Amino acid sequence: MSQRLDPSLIGSVQDVNGASIRIELRPETVTGLSFVDGESYRVGQVGNFIRIPLGFVNLYGVVSQVGAGAAPAPKEGESLNPYGNRWLLAQLVGEGRRGGRFERGLSQHPTIDDPVHIVTEADLRTIYGHGELDDYVTVGRLTSAESIPALVDINKLITRHSAVVGTTGAGKSTTVAGLLTSLSNPSRYPSSRIVVFDIHGEYANALRDRCTSYRVGANEKGNERPLFTPYWALTFDEFSKVCLGMTEAKDAAAFQERVTAMKVEAFKKHPVDGLTVERITVDTPIPFSIHRFWYDLHCEVNGTFREEVGKPQSPDTWAVEKDDKGVNKVGNPLLVIPPPFLPIKDEKGNDEKIRLSKSTLPRKPIDTLAAKLRDPRLDFLFKPGDWLPDLDGNTKCDLDALLESWIGSPQPISILDLSGIPSAILTDLIGALIRILYDAIFWSRNLPEGGRERPLLLILEEAHAYLNAGHSNFASDVVKRIAKEGRKYGVGLMVVSQRPAEIDTTILSQCGTIFAMRLSNDIDRGHVTSSASDNLKGLFDMLPILRTGEAIIVGEAVSLPVRTLIDAPPKNRRPDSTDPRVVVRGGLEASGDGYDGPGGWNQRRDSPQDYSAVSRQWRQQNPRYVHKPDKTE
Repeated sequence: MSQRLDPSLIGSVQDVNGASIRIELRPETVTGLSFVDGESYRVGQVGNFIRIPLGFVNLYGVVSQVGAGAAPAPKEGESLNPYGNRWLLAQLVGEGRRGGRFERGLSQHPTIDDPVHIVTEADLRTIYGHGELDDYVTVGRLTSAESIPALVDINKLITRHSAVVGTTGAGKSTTVAGLLTSLSNPSRYPSSRIVVFDIHGEYANALRDRCTSYRVGANEKGNERPLFTPYWALTFDEFSKVCLGMTEAKDAAAFQERVTAMKVEAFKKHPVDGLTVERITVDTPIPFSIHRFWYDLHCEVNGTFREEVGKPQSPDTWAVEKDDKGVNKVGNPLLVIPPPFLPIKDEKGNDEKIRLSKSTLPRKPIDTLAAKLRDPRLDFLFKPGDWLPDLDGNTKCDLDALLESWIGSPQPISILDLSGIPSAILTDLIGALIRILYDAIFWSRNLPEGGRERPLLLILEEAHAYLNAGHSNFASDVVKRIAKEGRKYGVGLMVVSQRPAEIDTTILSQCGTIFAMRLSNDIDRGHVTSSASDNLKGLFDMLPILRTGEAIIVGEAVSLPVRTLIDAPPKNRRPDSTDPRVVVRGGLEASGDGYDGPGGWNQRRDSPQDYSAVSRQWRQQNPRYVHKPDKTE
């Protein structure tokens, strides 16, 4: 009789299949709204929680299907389902002892006729009642109980990796900005460190009071710094592909020997602590002059030499033009100017013979390197400021200054704004940047600056652009490595994408927590469902109908899979990804959706339009417009 009087009781278990259970609703249970202790709860809703008391233990599950489809299958020969349509299909996700904390996983299963209750606000507070602890952050409010905050475990969110997925316009960037705001809160996490790989330059303004932004062509005002990536910090494979292009194996081996020799030579002139000549390899990050590397190769391959008996080709036998004083012109390696070699001369009866170099090295990679050294778009790589070596390999700053600027600055967030990087090398460069950071953390893991004492979170925006499924590249390879082993060394990933189907499944499956926002594509939903740690297909079927800013959070960082309305950050912390307004009704203030751009087709254009400014920004390849006052102003 007491069960009948319990308003939270809704039915009983009638079928158990692993973590899936089928629940038959009581005849007295009315779907829709139910009231428990003055609070209203929805019964028969996909995504709602259920509780099954078993002695001192409560089992918890999530409703994934409602109605006749959740009933047991009809027996053989029966055309109609005799069980009716008052059924729920639920997935068990964890348990909790009375008065104790919730834990994922099951130590026991329910049996037939065990009572099933709706999860009340008191139950939810038991599950989520640890929000005051430093290891939990609030990301929003539960859709089923808006008075309950949705909390995520920061330890598991970072070290076990995470993914934020959703179609364009679903609120991914705003969700990430909100998470970054919480994770970089100076009063709670004064030593947090986060690196954002920002493909479109959306986050610098949103997080300007707690980030340092690194951008190609930065004006060095405020929190913006130039982005430099020293070429000599790349591995040889990265260096070869980015600088030389595709080369055959035998030619790559020859170039590799040259690079190693130059690094050894530079090290002998400028030794660094903790390294010996014997331990130097082609991948050791030692400064060397790429301009001298090109210059020597160009002269060796394209040079002409005076044929003199007993003398090999060398700078002493160059056939080059002479200046007014009769001195050989030698060009300028730093300006990528080769010596002016004389043409071949092999005339009969003329004792002066000028021969072309006998080198077997290919010309194409050397000419490719020269073109890239002259390209101002690549100055961030080949002229990296204080990290540019002179012809002897000496630099003003070393790797420690580079790493300190990226992951050791006073600001908790470093944004690598990659919007100005040529698309041809963007994927390879992202891979190199991630690899540099990971190698530094990996080898320093036992130091105070390492990842075990101070973990590092990498935010990979627009990840589908460089973590493509089925395509091996530097970015995909290093991210797969971090996804598999980064947890042990304190490096976490947050993969952000609108096309999860295009991301390598190895990477997505290693994301322990998934923030799934609105997704309409069946293939994308299938990849998210298969990558989630919980068997909640029915819950993920709701993805097409989620509201903007709403997410289903599943995985290790949440106590229970939850449908959550994500807390939007303040307007001044939102990324630059808001949809443009075609029509603004009643003026900007009346739009009420946080849009703060100019606009609309229904706005008058009283002032003359200045397309000279458009062409100026286009030529500068810089979206940050700085107003230049007229002389009359």
